[in-house]
Amino acid sequence: MSPRATLQVGGPRPYAVHVGPGLLADTTLLASTLRGRHALVVSDTNVAPLHASGLTDALSRRSPGLLVGRYTMPAGEHEKTLARFGEALDALAGLGATRDATVLALGGGVVGDLAGFAAACWMRGIDVVQLPTTLLAMVDSSVGGKTAVDLPAGKNLAGAFHPPTAVIADTATLRTLPDRELRAGLAEVVKYGAILDAGFIGWLEANAGALLSRDDEALTEAIVRSCRYKAGVVERDPFEHGERALLNFGHTFAHAIEAEQGYAGAGDGLNHGEAVAVGMVLAARLSARLGLAPDDHTTRLRRVLEQLGLPTSLPPGLRADALLARMRLDKKADARGLRFILWAGAGQAQVVRAVPEAAVTETLREG
Repeated sequence: MSPRATLQVGGPRPYAVHVGPGLLADTTLLASTLRGRHALVVSDTNVAPLHASGLTDALSRRSPGLLVGRYTMPAGEHEKTLARFGEALDALAGLGATRDATVLALGGGVVGDLAGFAAACWMRGIDVVQLPTTLLAMVDSSVGGKTAVDLPAGKNLAGAFHPPTAVIADTATLRTLPDRELRAGLAEVVKYGAILDAGFIGWLEANAGALLSRDDEALTEAIVRSCRYKAGVVERDPFEHGERALLNFGHTFAHAIEAEQGYAGAGDGLNHGEAVAVGMVLAARLSARLGLAPDDHTTRLRRVLEQLGLPTSLPPGLRADALLARMRLDKKADARGLRFILWAGAGQAQVVRAVPEAAVTETLREG
């Protein structure tokens, strides 16, 4: 396929997703996303040294009257806090950002979530352009408009729906991505096959080696297909009243794992993509336990995740009762009890309400 592609996301606030190498140097494209004379580049200490100066210099050359500010937060999921959110708002205040200002979220999912939430709240909502630099953010968090920060009680509990005005995914940034982060992104890619298209799992099985070796054509194909899947869902359900919930397959387990580990993905704990990989296997096993899906689909899911170098079982030291307590606080729980995204097999995800806690506990105890 072509090294560059553009997808349209419809809905009440449509926008374009641009995918391809060299897009962060495309000053015409970047400038077209800006409305006013203020832009704040939000990044983190991992990404900013690699890409922030080039981005701000390019914007300043293309639009001499543009006032460009920078806020660089410490890297890591554990930094996605209300305190860092407040610092981003302070940076907008220091810039003198007006209602037509734009926040440029340059980084992975943590940066995208926090920067998007800051944009949603500054003067009750200004533009945000997502510039994802990780595979995970390119195929998942940058598309759809979910923004949030974490609280001690759980992940993404404070947030807002705030769609971007554009997503610009420069695949050249993946060349500097650590191997572990690349694999984490592939977990979310697998998710689209698990919930929407069993044939995509077959494509991933056939192309696992090319993806891990960062073949440009394979990565672009995976990103474009993933974004197309997500865009279709988001168009039909922008505020997660129905079908969009399916995108959370494996995430109820994953968010509980992350919270219980104190968002320690940069250290000994699982990062988000790794937790999602484990969570999807647990969701598939729970589905089989409830008689919703055959066991052999779980086996195939586990096999493709392991083929991509991802974990498929709970890390030692996590107690089933502690994880269950975290799940009771999950946004997908309601008055009827725990709600899970489960499946009837590959490509056949479904929302299941009032899942018996005993079945969840047994699934967790099996690891």
